[in-house]
Amino acid sequence: MKDIVVIGAGKIGSTIARLLAHSGDYRVTVADRAADQLAAIEAHKDVTTAVVDIADAAALVALLKGKFAVLSAAPYHLTVAIAEAAASAGIHYLDLTEDVESTRQVKRIAEKAETAFIPQCGLAPGFISIVANDLASHFDTLDSVRMRVGALPQYPSNALNYNLTWSTDGVINEYIEPCEAIVEGALIEAPALEEREEFSLDGVTYEAFNTSGGLGTLCESLKGKVRTLNYKTIRYPGHAAIMKALLNDLGLRHRREVLKDIFENALPTTTQDVVIVFVTVSGRKDGRLIQETYANKVYSAVIAGRMHSAIQITTAGSICAVLDMLADGTLRAKGFVRQEEISLDSFLANRFGHYYAQEHHGHRAAG
Repeated sequence: MKDIVVIGAGKIGSTIARLLAHSGDYRVTVADRAADQLAAIEAHKDVTTAVVDIADAAALVALLKGKFAVLSAAPYHLTVAIAEAAASAGIHYLDLTEDVESTRQVKRIAEKAETAFIPQCGLAPGFISIVANDLASHFDTLDSVRMRVGALPQYPSNALNYNLTWSTDGVINEYIEPCEAIVEGALIEAPALEEREEFSLDGVTYEAFNTSGGLGTLCESLKGKVRTLNYKTIRYPGHAAIMKALLNDLGLRHRREVLKDIFENALPTTTQDVVIVFVTVSGRKDGRLIQETYANKVYSAVIAGRMHSAIQITTAGSICAVLDMLADGTLRAKGFVRQEEISLDSFLANRFGHYYAQEHHGHRAAG
């Protein structure tokens, strides 16, 4: 049994705790400053809760001391404080952040650490980089890597064609912050919500547009090896236009708290969602220009007797799989570990990574 601390008792943090506890191999302490959130955590013999304010560094380090790892499912602005506490306590650190600057700081903390620091272990960034890097490894030389991910309601019913399935802070952050990309071989920053495109998958039309953070460290890893690399979020058509009006014309990009309040009071949450992962890589192999695509849809499902949304399953499943691989010695246990160092086959073979293979929606196609 390994002792784990999960920070954040929200939708994802509570799912991580359930998955780990039900596996029988982990004892989990869920920490949050909100006692009411902690009270909602499902009772289990291997789950305990602790009221801790992340701002209280001494209390946080005391909680982490002697544990195997800490998993952060807290809002992105708390990332650095948790990583610093993990370094002080001498334990492994994993997070789900999509925030580019936080990840740069985690990397700096990792340089002096004796344990592993593995940020961005979610869906995107996270699993998407593992897939893209796996496809890229099939080529002699790379031309383009295009990554598309969306967590969408199965039954959209409002003008935004969207329900809240994930962190509101996280969604707003990725719609506002600059987006890394590689264009004609050069690393650039592009504005969010731009470069909109449409595509169809299984007869359904979607739009995709630039959002921040989904690439993780892949830009750095593939710089100099690829002509085009970009990441876009998938939504139903019409979403980007309304978001641009809210953020730009109504100025809500400068009033994030107001936008968050509007979203959380107007957009219902749903467990009836679908996560779409769509990665296309082109390049040369044996002198021929070819393309390979990974397309996968993951739906909400019952796990350990409870219904979970697709975004809960994919995000929590991903970080649990990485933790498992760290625990069994598959991954490097010291320093900064990038998502693209993780083998796709090992990930999908893992008991938690296996959720991505559910009902065999995923398929690889070479063309």
